[in-house]
Amino acid sequence: MKRNILIGKHLIVFFYFLSFHAFAQSDLPEMVLVEGGSFMMGNGSKTAEDEEKPVHKVTVGNFHIAKHEVTVAQYKAFCTATKRQLPAPPKWGWNDKHPIVNVTWADADAYCAWLAKKTGKKYRLPTEAEWEFAARGGKKTKNTKYAGSAKIDDIAWYDKNASQQAQPVGSKSPNELGLYDLTGNVWEWCNDWFLHDYYTKSPEANPQGPSKGNLRVQRSGSWINYFEDNRITVRIGNLPTEKDGFFGFRVAMGE
Repeated sequence: MKRNILIGKHLIVFFYFLSFHAFAQSDLPEMVLVEGGSFMMGNGSKTAEDEEKPVHKVTVGNFHIAKHEVTVAQYKAFCTATKRQLPAPPKWGWNDKHPIVNVTWADADAYCAWLAKKTGKKYRLPTEAEWEFAARGGKKTKNTKYAGSAKIDDIAWYDKNASQQAQPVGSKSPNELGLYDLTGNVWEWCNDWFLHDYYTKSPEANPQGPSKGNLRVQRSGSWINYFEDNRITVRIGNLPTEKDGFFGFRVAMGE
């Protein structure tokens, strides 16, 4: 009888370990390797904003970037583990498959730090240059206006089709690298400080953005923006303490 009890206890511990491991793995963003390379960053067209100019050559090394924007479910796991308060819900409420919104730059950075500590891997926010290279499709780029297509409705949630709210991640088509929602859905925080004229002084090799500033870079456009403000090269800056129902993020990771 004692032997059976011991076996039963061991089985309980074993299955608990398996279920915990599976749960922990489900919390982790799915990462895609982006092979480094050179590209022409920015937009020199007449309709582009000044902060998208000039077009300049940039080279980035290999890095990983998340296949999807960080979801509500993934961010909830972070809040539960760290006893952090979940942000105020957007007007449409929380849906585990939606991108997390109403997060500041500091919230996004804290999530990356938690993932790094939890896994021992170098999770962080992407640099602006990494973000644009990935959005363009890296070395597989087809040089389209939007991330994966010349037709925005194929790949993005924006003001004309999003019903005035964020939509489940990965529910449109991916770009050339298999990455989703790099056009539209939510603005994504990058690691860089934002300067209006940074492109006039950006180094070619693996630019990290200005050394200091007041605003942080956001990329991708969102569900609230019209099609032209969702092009790959659009860049804006916001205070790192700002949050809104169209602010989210995705994570990157060094090799």
